[in-house]
Amino acid sequence: MSLAGIFALRMLGLFMIYPVFAPWARHLPDATAVSIGLALGVYGLAQALLQIPFGFLSDRIGRKRVIAAGLVLFAAGSVIAALSPSVYGIVLGRVLQGAGAVGSTLLALAADLTLEEHRTRAMALIGMTIGLAFGVAVVLGPVLNAWIGVRGIFWLTAALAGLGIVVLYALVPRPAARVVHRDAEPVAALFGRVLANRDLQRLDLSIFCQHAILTASFLTIPFLLTHAGITLHHQWWVYLPVLVVSIVLLVPLVIAAERGRMKPVFLAAIALLALGQLLFPWGRVHLPLLVLGLVLFFTAFNVLESILPSLVSRLAPADAKGTAMGVYSSSQFLGIFAGGALGGWIDSRWGVDGVVAFCVAVAVVWGAFTWSMQPPALVSSRVLRVQVRDEGEARQLEQKLRGVPGVMEAIVVRDEGVAYVRGTRGLDPGALSAVLANQ
Repeated sequence: MSLAGIFALRMLGLFMIYPVFAPWARHLPDATAVSIGLALGVYGLAQALLQIPFGFLSDRIGRKRVIAAGLVLFAAGSVIAALSPSVYGIVLGRVLQGAGAVGSTLLALAADLTLEEHRTRAMALIGMTIGLAFGVAVVLGPVLNAWIGVRGIFWLTAALAGLGIVVLYALVPRPAARVVHRDAEPVAALFGRVLANRDLQRLDLSIFCQHAILTASFLTIPFLLTHAGITLHHQWWVYLPVLVVSIVLLVPLVIAAERGRMKPVFLAAIALLALGQLLFPWGRVHLPLLVLGLVLFFTAFNVLESILPSLVSRLAPADAKGTAMGVYSSSQFLGIFAGGALGGWIDSRWGVDGVVAFCVAVAVVWGAFTWSMQPPALVSSRVLRVQVRDEGEARQLEQKLRGVPGVMEAIVVRDEGVAYVRGTRGLDPGALSAVLANQ
């Protein structure tokens, strides 16, 4: 819960400016559509470049040191953005915010602090917290903008980072040991195998496209709402009910996906994302169409945000789930950068209609690339504590585990003292325990 809280504090700070930044920044010196888009998305580039190296660094010098340093960088970037008189100073501040790339390290610390059998639930809790923080931030941004302005939001973001450091040292326990967990953090030797996996490539492209569309959309949505008669300070009146309705619609779609309809739900969400975009331009004169477009857009976004990590977990090799999630997360941040930078450049030449066309085109290419994906099997993953003395015993245990009905993949890592097992949903845990008891 404390680690989820640190994630939430960071996400609140990053996302609160999304719904208010573009209209506010246009009045800054040297502001152009290009520089505004860059300022909105550039933190994603720094995140993508640094989060995996920071994770490796934490293996050497300690998780808490790296997390604290990252939060200090995040706070420093927020202060620079708050004090900057020009948009380029805010770009610098956003780069420093992104340089505080501690997501991978937080997940590694969560793995250090949880037993193997509880780790999936711990990661799910953190994921739910991130999703909740995004929804709260989109609603809270316009409210806070009315009270303290965008500069005040940057100051608040710095304070939230400071609060994150307090939570880190006051509430987060110190792990008994710091080890590599292949199910929760990247392993350098596994990158080639993960990057060559065609199924994972589709998912990496998916999260890239999804967040490119999201970031580009927030270059236009505030202006569309303003044209439709909703002032910037009151736009939370639209965001709040839209997000509530999208969450209500999310539940049956995610349930259907998890019960074997994953591919149809996945492709339908991409189509809804594009359809929502197509309704946006009409919203300038017909507010109900804009609201409907936002409902479709956020429903699709939330569905994809829920099922994509599940797909990565299902399709990643049993011992490379952490590496697959690291590449996936980096792709997400690169999408944020691309959406801001390209969206701003397109906005400078073709305006709102150009940005909408860009988002629809991205969705179409994305859908075409993923159309041929095979429906993923319903699988479960387990991490089992084992005791093996040498590589020969490790290979023997692998063979025994693979002989258990329902096991699709089993890899024993002697140095870690664990076995990574992937199997069908009907896999009998008792059968695995029996193998380990007789090893």
